[in-house]
Amino acid sequence: MEKVISFQVPKSQREFVRYQEDRGTHFYDKLHQHPQLQLTVILEGKGQLLSRDYVGRFQAGDLFFLGENAPHVFRSDPEFFEEGTLLKSAGNTIFFDFQALGKALGEIDELDSLRKFEETQGLCFQVQGKTAKRIKGLFLQVEDSKGLHRFQLAVQLLSWLEGAREDLIRLNETGLIRGLSEKDGSRMNRVMQFILENRFRSITLEEVAGQAHLSKEAFCRFFKLRTRKTFTQYLQQLRISEAQKLLQETDLGVSEIAYRVGFENLSYFNRSFKSHTGMTPREFKNLA
Repeated sequence: MEKVISFQVPKSQREFVRYQEDRGTHFYDKLHQHPQLQLTVILEGKGQLLSRDYVGRFQAGDLFFLGENAPHVFRSDPEFFEEGTLLKSAGNTIFFDFQALGKALGEIDELDSLRKFEETQGLCFQVQGKTAKRIKGLFLQVEDSKGLHRFQLAVQLLSWLEGAREDLIRLNETGLIRGLSEKDGSRMNRVMQFILENRFRSITLEEVAGQAHLSKEAFCRFFKLRTRKTFTQYLQQLRISEAQKLLQETDLGVSEIAYRVGFENLSYFNRSFKSHTGMTPREFKNLA
């Protein structure tokens, strides 16, 4: 059985904070979750961030915060997977393991405010504005620190996040199931991998349900419970996200982009795009 959803950060159980650098042609491409809170800055590369019901783009300079057991994947764009590519992906991540604090989290008054982060379980945020600038500036210090100094820096980062307010943009919805079982996680990963690899062609409900080894009816319940979207809505969101990329980065016409991302009807593409973004494809392209 695949065990990609239960992702273990390589660290000691006594370690509160862990610094990690990811370098390669693409980012880890499996849907996964872990009990540690995660703070990630994208240095190079671009693609789609998926977390529960959220589908959106990431690029260099973006900063994301993920709560405990938030299923997610930073899926690099297809060109980053091409053989012989010279494209690079790079990101730095800080993990916070509240379990390492043990009873201290509930018994030491000075740490009491950290318990507020329990409310971020299963959630994904983008950090912007002055808070993002502050946090990015502290990343290199965390890399070079150790011991009490590293702990001090970690608490400073969490303090800034706690007070971020309008700089902390929630990306996925509240009220979702917090965390997936290993069995559900493995099943959901197979489904997501299939959807991502085939999202620009016509996919039948029978096909995707087969990836989950479920009937069509059972799959529809399974998928909506975990994403708050129907399969059709989710696929449409993925295609609109790709269309946004092409509108920003290429000179392709709107009709060609529509067909390239999987829409067979131009008027339906225009309506769907406006429903998701609040503007027509041409209006969006003019803003790029």
